Amino acid sequence: MSTSNIPIENTNIKTAPGVELDSAQKTIVGSVLDLFAGRPSLEKLSLWSDEGVFEDPITVARGRKQFEAQWYGLQSAFSEIERLHHQVTSAGNPISMELKTRYVVKGIGKEQTISSIVNIFVDGQGKIQKVEDKWDGKLPESGIANVSLTSPYTWYRYAEGWAFWSWSLVWYTRLWMAFRRLNAVTVPKIIGVPKNKEEDRQRGN
Repeated sequence: MSTSNIPIENTNIKTAPGVELDSAQKTIVGSVLDLFAGRPSLEKLSLWSDEGVFEDPITVARGRKQFEAQWYGLQSAFSEIERLHHQVTSAGNPISMELKTRYVVKGIGKEQTISSIVNIFVDGQGKIQKVEDKWDGKLPESGIANVSLTSPYTWYRYAEGWAFWSWSLVWYTRLWMAFRRLNAVTVPKIIGVPKNKEEDRQRGN
């Protein structure tokens, strides 16, 4: 798959000692860093398989309609997104990297810093099959447990007031798993994804 004509903003990819990325991997990683920076575009998302998956502690977005809305939602939810650190630690499949990002919520100015391990899985055609964003290196496990909604992590508004993002230090419940699925289904109904490059351009992407 030729990706040389896709404009990637993050081209200075930092890698751990001994880790080397080929040109296709650099494009993939750069595009994912752009997405986490709130800089999506239809061209960058063309690097994803139509059946691709994005998963983090608050959503499991399956398929193009769901994962595109999640990435465009960052532009709606946050007034500032600042990358504090990134480093690719593995050039395998998945490509793994450490990521630390500061977010400022639109309208209320609340800051939240998230440190995560990001895994990028690529399919046989060289397209992104799945991206896992593991906050503090963790994703929820399915099963029954007790959830603490009074953890030190801050609740903050997601997708123009639709819901709240939250994170628990230890425990998850089936109710929380249902919330993650609901997030993936509901966000596309709220967040408009550009229909073409011209609409993308008008958004500044």
